[in-house]
Amino acid sequence: MSFLTIPSRAALLAMTLSLLIGVALPDRAQAMVRIKDIATFSGTRSNQLVGYGLVVGLSGTGDRRGAEFTIQSMSNMLERMGVRVDRAKLRVRNVAAVMVTAQMPVSARAGSSLDVSVASVGDASSLLGGVLLMTPMRGVDGEIYALAQGPLIIGGFSVAGDAAQVQVNIPTVGLIPNGATVERSVPFAFNQQENVVLHLQTNDFSTAMQVVNKINRNFGSSLARAKDISTVEVSVPDLYQGNLVPFIAALENLPITPDDRARVVVDEKTGTVVVGQNVRLSKVAVTHGHLHIVVLERPEVVMPLPFTLPEEPVVVPRTEVVIREEDHRLTLLEGATLQDLIHGLNALGATPRDLISILRTLKAAGALHADVEVI
Repeated sequence: MSFLTIPSRAALLAMTLSLLIGVALPDRAQAMVRIKDIATFSGTRSNQLVGYGLVVGLSGTGDRRGAEFTIQSMSNMLERMGVRVDRAKLRVRNVAAVMVTAQMPVSARAGSSLDVSVASVGDASSLLGGVLLMTPMRGVDGEIYALAQGPLIIGGFSVAGDAAQVQVNIPTVGLIPNGATVERSVPFAFNQQENVVLHLQTNDFSTAMQVVNKINRNFGSSLARAKDISTVEVSVPDLYQGNLVPFIAALENLPITPDDRARVVVDEKTGTVVVGQNVRLSKVAVTHGHLHIVVLERPEVVMPLPFTLPEEPVVVPRTEVVIREEDHRLTLLEGATLQDLIHGLNALGATPRDLISILRTLKAAGALHADVEVI
């Protein structure tokens, strides 16, 4: 995939000439990539942890009176510490309720440290200067896997006065490096796997078969087999049984040339067009022009003749309609790449909106052999 940019005038003229005579520019050879760049291995995924906690020590920028869950959390925490309080008298301007999240890798063991992200869930205006109190971090199964606590690092600030406010970045989200300590690991015997499963990031049969063939040729045995369009299962040789790290290290560095369906991605919000290398056009004639209709209202004030009725000035409407249609000739395209088409239209002064309209029309006519994805 490649982003299209507007080239120089001389380059545009050269590409337009090659487009008009139906000569497609030769495709560049696709780059070789490692398997580790397009696939993930079974047993190496991270686990998401989440927790609910309190940040204290704020300078009046915490949750306001309406945050009932913050008051309830403060009251429950103080009662667990043996302090009885009246909820009606609690003030939480220096306290903020937050959600704490972390990614725990499968290799994390008890005592390991994790970075945690802290985000306000109430109406606190800033977490600057706050300290997170001990927060249990739970997994999807509801079990506690880590405990988080510590001072926050905030990448922004907010300053407000009576008539103006200045804010830099987001002051209600913070980070605590190494802020969580793992208390228990996820039970998983990584080295006891008899098969390693590769999950490809591209859904393509050709790419899956490339991976299979590359692995089998490299190890000289039929170890790999494609389970579906994006899953490859590899049997662990006897030499690497119980010692998968060197085997996976050898697997992930094997180079292949990934393939994919021809695709055009269009972002209408910004006018960005991303074109795949395999996009092709059938023989088709293309023309594109703008129709501009401008309606101008130019009212005039008319003064009546002396001794006539009415004696006051009269406003007479005057409407001017201007219609301009661009006259563009047909352009014959045959076998050219979509990249050639877009470069040629750029030379003719077509805007990104024009390109998007032409792409959709070519797809509707059956001349554009690619998937058009609008985001």
